[in-house]
Amino acid sequence: MTDATAAAARDLAWAAFDRAAEAAAGRSLLSLFEAEPDRVARLTLQAAGLRLDLSKQPLSRETLAAGIALAEACDVAGARARLFGGEAVNVSEDRAVLHPALRAAPGDAYTAKGEPVSAAVAEGLQRMRALADAIGSGALRGSTGERFSAIVHIGIGGSDLGPRLVWEALKPVPPEIELRFAANVDGAEITAALAGLDPARTLVVVVSKTFTTLETLANAEVARAWLREALGETGARAHFAAVSAAPKRAEAFGVDPERVFAFWDWVGGRFSVWSAVGLSCAVALGFQAFEGVLAGARAMDRHFREAPLEANAPVLMALAQVLNRNGLGRGARAVTPYAQRLRLLPAFLQQLEMESNGKRVGADGRPLPRASAPVVFGDAGTNGQHAFFQLLHQGTDVIPVDIVAVRAPMDGPADLHRKLLANAIAQAEALMIGRREAEVRAELAGRGASEAEIASLAPQRTFPGDRPSTFILLEALTPETLGALIALYEHKTFVEGVLWGVNSFDQWGVELGKSLAVQVLREWDRGAQGAHDPSTAALIADLARV
Repeated sequence: MTDATAAAARDLAWAAFDRAAEAAAGRSLLSLFEAEPDRVARLTLQAAGLRLDLSKQPLSRETLAAGIALAEACDVAGARARLFGGEAVNVSEDRAVLHPALRAAPGDAYTAKGEPVSAAVAEGLQRMRALADAIGSGALRGSTGERFSAIVHIGIGGSDLGPRLVWEALKPVPPEIELRFAANVDGAEITAALAGLDPARTLVVVVSKTFTTLETLANAEVARAWLREALGETGARAHFAAVSAAPKRAEAFGVDPERVFAFWDWVGGRFSVWSAVGLSCAVALGFQAFEGVLAGARAMDRHFREAPLEANAPVLMALAQVLNRNGLGRGARAVTPYAQRLRLLPAFLQQLEMESNGKRVGADGRPLPRASAPVVFGDAGTNGQHAFFQLLHQGTDVIPVDIVAVRAPMDGPADLHRKLLANAIAQAEALMIGRREAEVRAELAGRGASEAEIASLAPQRTFPGDRPSTFILLEALTPETLGALIALYEHKTFVEGVLWGVNSFDQWGVELGKSLAVQVLREWDRGAQGAHDPSTAALIADLARV
């Protein structure tokens, strides 16, 4: 098939999808349940230990069929094969994207642009295991002979959010090794991360792909000074480890070569928690737990590669989002994990989805003909119910919601967990069914309200309903289900990028502001201001006095 023929097929499929979406816009979710008695069974999937219920999404038989046809016309299966085959799917940087290789089974042989990578991955995991086991057993200690009891993980973006999410989800209470994080260049964060720790019992792990990231190196300098003051220059070196694709820069910073762990240019930052970027978690949780996270992701990889499109969890989640975003004009999505341990999932997905697919031009460099990534926001349930759920239920915008819940309690009394699950279920139902004004009026009348009171209150207490949601259930929050959940969203994001025609693996939008910040700092250091717009020039002049 020629490029022109493929483009024509995509255009026809998009046109058919748009027509199906236009027809769906006039149908309520409740009417779909009436018209499709098998809807729950047909749109509930089991994948890698997760249960996904998409029956409350506006995926009618017709829109789903049009969506599958769109996925076929956009060659989702072929793009998936190119991803797992190590082809340069990151076209703007001519790089393979092989995060699945980081969690592959022993004996799997991945290549990046034809170059074997699995042996290097296995060696890196073995080095991580050796460090984790040595610290856990006490065989490896600090410069004064004390056992390590704390780790300070310094990174930002993809070098921070993934490990933070894994630690918050799985950390024991209380932990044997405390793990703290510093990402923001605001000095408050590194100060808080170091506060109360004993330098003699603290390992600092610096994670930076290039080892040039301004925020990370600034925080690393503060940590190094803190260690040197207590332990001296030589002693401080024994308390550092680094993760970087530029190992020589890490060594030049003062990290011993045997404590420098590599990752590669075919690993995108927001897809890197499976690599040595997760070193802090592997040490603090124990390597067996880290292996469980890899195994869960590997199981989701297998599902994504083998399940037919119509029963493929990442594909159906992507089609639901594309239907809401493009077919129905819904520009935001909320993510609400009903698990306090997963409270960082929305923040993680903000980067994963908006940095990957927040693009205005396609992989071919041409402006996109349709909208791409929606805004992602959220918080843990039930906290979100007392914040943004008012907007979800009665706001002027329809905002789809992902609700994530865990069947088995991990902490606390079972009765509290039952209340949590009841809220998760009830919110999904309330978003869909709403509450009709006639029902509200009847209830108020039954309470003896006057006609004037009913006329005043009824509109305020009416819920339009017809607000879609996806319900994702983990049987238990384990390393395996956590890995599967993260990989599910990775693959969903990839499929959406294929449908929209964007390169999901570059992030040029991150660079401009960072380079201008360097310029402003240089101007302050030199005491000479460059050319700027009047507002920026005034801010530079005013804040130079700080």
